Amino acid sequence: MASNASPRADIAKRLSRMIQLPTVSAELESRGNTPFEAFVTLLEELYPLVHTHLTRERITDFGLLFHWRGSAHNTDPAVLMAHYDVVPVDESDPWSYPPFEGHIADGFVYGRGALDDKGPMVVLLDAVENLLIAGFTPARDIYLSFGGNEETFGEAGERIADTLHERGITPWLVLDEGGAVVDAPLPFVSGKAAMIGVGEKGLATVRISARSEGGHSSVPPPLTAVGRVSRAVTKLTPRTFHARAPRAIPRMLALFAPRSSGPGRMLYRTLAAWPWLNARVFATLGGEAAAMVRTTIAPTRLSGGTANNVLPSQASATVNLRLALGETVEGTARRLRKRIGDKEVTVEVLEGNDASPESPSDGPQFALITEAVRASHPEAITVPYVTMAATDSRYFHRYCRHTYRFAPLMMNAEQRAAVHGIDERVAISELERGELFHRTLIEGLSA
Repeated sequence: MASNASPRADIAKRLSRMIQLPTVSAELESRGNTPFEAFVTLLEELYPLVHTHLTRERITDFGLLFHWRGSAHNTDPAVLMAHYDVVPVDESDPWSYPPFEGHIADGFVYGRGALDDKGPMVVLLDAVENLLIAGFTPARDIYLSFGGNEETFGEAGERIADTLHERGITPWLVLDEGGAVVDAPLPFVSGKAAMIGVGEKGLATVRISARSEGGHSSVPPPLTAVGRVSRAVTKLTPRTFHARAPRAIPRMLALFAPRSSGPGRMLYRTLAAWPWLNARVFATLGGEAAAMVRTTIAPTRLSGGTANNVLPSQASATVNLRLALGETVEGTARRLRKRIGDKEVTVEVLEGNDASPESPSDGPQFALITEAVRASHPEAITVPYVTMAATDSRYFHRYCRHTYRFAPLMMNAEQRAAVHGIDERVAISELERGELFHRTLIEGLSA
């Protein structure tokens, strides 16, 4: 049942105050817990009804779990997520305004976290507060799950997911950050699209290492430890892993085809009808298109040796992989060892999690998200896609088949590049639209 809720003024100021607290999880050792505790206190001030009507739990030092009881207590709940930690800032970068000032100018809120992920968090909390002001009660229970160490792969999000599971709670819907509303999402495609992540790539960090006899560099062996590791890394080309299109990609292309011009219309219809061809074409295109259909490999660190004229006794390289849907960490490591084909090279998994399963894009949960997008961004078509980056929702997909990733904010290419970069900012008009999205979503939850 629709409420009579209306948005409060000054949502930009609330986000500005959130940004002013430097909740940089990667700098916890130097900054301490103070900004994080101050953020928790700030939420109590900004959202008094949320803290009066919802039950709040602290899960680990950085997890906040709010429970909003619905009118039908025996139904599976919705879990709506965000995180309040942010990535560091290079002080030498030329920001237009100080990154932790939360400056409001020209219709935008500037600062670290404006898009990732305090902006998406403020629109969710504003929607809940506004509904509470109107006396609204949701049809089913709702949990608000906020993590404070998502950017450092901390345990807050994982512990929240495990806690609900241990209590026998299976969410009907999980919605976290991930996709966004974008303009001209693919070549030949006009108009705006709400990109809903129905799957999330996995993550693996691998150390490739080798040992050899040390000694003086004037009498080198045929292959040093550095040479052996370098040769192994060189073998890890983009073709190491086969390309295959998840179900979401052909459906996305089928939805884009009617909005395409020129050769795009026939191209996308053909690729939608032939997933194997879709995978090959996307892999050939490279970049984000290839990343949707294939496990990516990025060597990020190389080390070895102690002096310029000394043969290294050991060397290593660190490789970061983003696993395509359907891939596992164990299978990925096995594939790397086979590709390298050198028994003198060790492949060690330092950390990782399997890729998520693919959530349906044809059920009531996806339809509800589509209806909310229709209210907040009526000009946008809602389509499924694969989320490249890691989110805290990856901890829920083992418990909930309907896990989605979407921030209800319009982000152009320049803004998306500013996430984790310079001049991160969000349009105030998009904050207002994002609040309407969540208000519509919550009102549309049926028992």
